[in-house]
Amino acid sequence: MPAALTQRRHFGFDLLRVFATYMVIQIHTGEFEYIGSNGVIHSDGAWAVGWINSLFRSCVPLFVMISGYFLFPVGDERVFFRKRFTRVLTPFIFWCIVYAFYFYAQGQASLTTTFENIAKIPVNYGTDVGHLWFVYMLMGIYLMAPVLSPWVVSASRGSMQLFLVLWAVALSIPYIHLYFPQIWGEAFWNSTPMLYYFSGFMGYAVLAAYIRRFCMEPSLRVNCAAIGMIIVGYAITAGGFLHRVPTENSLPKVELTWNFTAINVALMTAGLFLLFRNLQKNEPDGVLAEFVRDVSQKSYGMYLAHIIVLNTIHALLASTISNAFLRVPSIALTAFVTTYCLIKILSLAPGSKYVVG
Repeated sequence: MPAALTQRRHFGFDLLRVFATYMVIQIHTGEFEYIGSNGVIHSDGAWAVGWINSLFRSCVPLFVMISGYFLFPVGDERVFFRKRFTRVLTPFIFWCIVYAFYFYAQGQASLTTTFENIAKIPVNYGTDVGHLWFVYMLMGIYLMAPVLSPWVVSASRGSMQLFLVLWAVALSIPYIHLYFPQIWGEAFWNSTPMLYYFSGFMGYAVLAAYIRRFCMEPSLRVNCAAIGMIIVGYAITAGGFLHRVPTENSLPKVELTWNFTAINVALMTAGLFLLFRNLQKNEPDGVLAEFVRDVSQKSYGMYLAHIIVLNTIHALLASTISNAFLRVPSIALTAFVTTYCLIKILSLAPGSKYVVG
């Protein structure tokens, strides 16, 4: 994802960004195991994915929290939008076009459809590459940031805690719906019920800003609480998926506890964020540290490009590894390294910032 626009890097967040990038790739690798053309695949691979990928559902929220940690105060709005949107939108448009021709090369779209898909980019990403939804969500957060910024930088601790409590309740609504299909003003004619304005990914950005303002000092107590949140969140996330995947044919129902904006995923995300936030803040020396920083800086390009690489590697390796507990991470790691090498090579070209971010 786009690295924080700051001169002083936080090594813990660089490491977390690298980890989250790998998490995204393993999540998408796991989808081959339980998503089929006719719905959910009931297989040993799906069972394995429930165990090894549930923790990784915190990947996208972690990117939002890292951005949110450095997002406020916004400052000059024109400078803010120019830097953020130039860095995010230009590579996004480039890869949307690449994916349009990728589908054409795969025989999944005609040339006419390919150009139609490119023309649709302002409406939606044009091609059926689901991971690009993230960019629209991120742009929405950037658009809202100047509006929230004055409150975030001046609100009392209690005021921010109230927001986060209401956000946590909003994250629990999918589970409340299991017992009460419509609550707090929901109806087919009303798409904005009571806690609508406290829902969604913006809460992760506010949570990161709250941590920065009021939970700066690392401590054993904070680390223990973070580990507890990860354990509880993982238990709910994995337990829900494993309970549903043997018999459920509806993908949204199977992934109920895997939703990025579910309370259990938020618990895992907050716990991981706190643990990595407590790592060394300043830049350490050494080859490994330099590699971590380099991957972190290229994470956005890796995110955009990785589906093409993953599809190719999965086709080559999937049939050679019989155990899903080994197959999924092996393919994911190979795709991660290969995608990094691809983006690294592209970054050496003139004007590469418009391609890799």
